[in-house]
Amino acid sequence: MELKDLKVIVTGGAQGMGAHFVQRLAEAGASVAAGDVKADGLAALADRCKGLSGTVHTRTLDVSRDEDCEAFVAWAYGALGDLNGLINNAGILRDGLLVKKDKETGAVKKLSRAEWDAVLAVNLTGATMMVRETVAKMVETGSRPGVIVNMSSVARHGNRGQSNYVSAKAALAANTVTWAREFGSFGIRVGAIAPGMIETPMTQGMNQKARDALVERVPVGRIGLPEDIWRAVRFVLECDYFTGRTIDVDGGLSM
Repeated sequence: MELKDLKVIVTGGAQGMGAHFVQRLAEAGASVAAGDVKADGLAALADRCKGLSGTVHTRTLDVSRDEDCEAFVAWAYGALGDLNGLINNAGILRDGLLVKKDKETGAVKKLSRAEWDAVLAVNLTGATMMVRETVAKMVETGSRPGVIVNMSSVARHGNRGQSNYVSAKAALAANTVTWAREFGSFGIRVGAIAPGMIETPMTQGMNQKARDALVERVPVGRIGLPEDIWRAVRFVLECDYFTGRTIDVDGGLSM
């Protein structure tokens, strides 16, 4: 699919990789509906994208709320005049060991149910509901071809202190295969990108020592940039013979 022909939703579009995707899409002439919980970030994004070849429409979106997902997709279809794509980018972190013992006091601390539920609600259930609503609209209106890009993570292979995040991202990668099989008859492809450590507001908030140690493990010798991930996203969007697979973009970190 040509980028200029896309009428696409981008979740988590107010900052980081999502904002970068929106701007790149608009530069290529696509029509984009960007959603995020951060209204101020969306406003800044809309300002940055004024005058580009494509169009950018923004609206607040909390993907953890089913009614928000349904309403956003209906709004996006009206704002864009059609709908043939989704970049499922919204995500949060609530890291912590499932069980931890304090070295000094011996106290045992457990990952809370609230921390587990928060990550699953956004990163898995919210992503799934966005796929459901987007595909339902595309099938209902007969829009084809279509494409879905799920943002998974190399953490899906397992990562200490991220039981909730790992579970969500592994499930999203697995469901990329499931949905590719389910939606192929509707002319909809489904792919996933699994970033490694990328320079975003999320990673900028990491403990510096832990961040430096992780970067040292990356064979290419640097942290990734949103542009690195965009190039992979663009491949999935444009390659009509790609579906049902997850591409790791991690500088070799997961080798």
